[in-house]
Amino acid sequence: MDIGTCPELALEWHRAGRGAVLATVVETWGSAPRAVGSQLVVDRDGAMEGSVSGGCVEGAVIAEALEAVGDGRPRLMDFGVSDDEAFAVGLACGGRIRVLVDPVGASLTEAVLADLVTARAARRPVALVADLEGEARRLVGGDAFPERFRLDRSGVEADGRTFVTVHNPPLRLVIVGAVHIAQPLVGMARACGHDPVIVDPRPAFAAEARFPGEVIVDDWPDDALAGIGLDARTAVVTLTHDPKLDDPAIRAALASDVFYLGCLGSTRTHAKRVARLTEAGHSAAEIARIHAPVGLDLGGRQPGEIALSVMAEITRVLRQGQ
Repeated sequence: MDIGTCPELALEWHRAGRGAVLATVVETWGSAPRAVGSQLVVDRDGAMEGSVSGGCVEGAVIAEALEAVGDGRPRLMDFGVSDDEAFAVGLACGGRIRVLVDPVGASLTEAVLADLVTARAARRPVALVADLEGEARRLVGGDAFPERFRLDRSGVEADGRTFVTVHNPPLRLVIVGAVHIAQPLVGMARACGHDPVIVDPRPAFAAEARFPGEVIVDDWPDDALAGIGLDARTAVVTLTHDPKLDDPAIRAALASDVFYLGCLGSTRTHAKRVARLTEAGHSAAEIARIHAPVGLDLGGRQPGEIALSVMAEITRVLRQGQ
């Protein structure tokens, strides 16, 4: 369960009268098994979804959550090597974890949680900011903590009491061209946390049998990308080798703030592409955003190897910047 699903479920359970508590990993040291920002939602009967430790402190967190449902007070729980309970729940190898337990409707108000869920559905980056020494909880936009949003990294600020939970929109990879390379690429994208979308108006290529269970959009690329909606959490890769299909997608991507745009083709093919885009009015700075030939140079030739190089370059740009 990802970080976006727990708030949605917490809101649903709260509104259904089940009571809900949202627990979030605030800090970790050593061998703690779950990352900062990982979440667990618990109702008053002990039903739970998500995870804050992979199982080793869930029992203690759930017990505290049940009390929080009753008294409406948040808790900041600390499990460390000096704590006998920590050894009992599996942190005997030098690990330590702090977990913020927030009852919905009290410290974490229904209004703030509803705004968070709405922003997530609209693919707007937001952060939930909590005062670890009080009960203040507020929602801020992505521009408030730009570096945290770029790195997709929740954490405690330098003051030691302000905790920022980053809620970025889900990553997406739009693949223009349902060609052979696209088949391994969709699986790699999903394994790396991206939601793949395949765009191809050609029925023989964009067949369900070739991409079982995947999202396929059979519109022309410019219309398809307009309908999908491109943003800073989206990567676009063009694979068709056909300017009638690739160029409209490239132009749509250049007009957006996608974090990655890669285009299949040789150096000579890209030179022709640059000439067409220049003639169409795109500046040199815009065209320089294109990664072409697409992918890291791994020396691969097979479709799976090319797909691997594409996914590797997308990951590098996402995590390290252009």
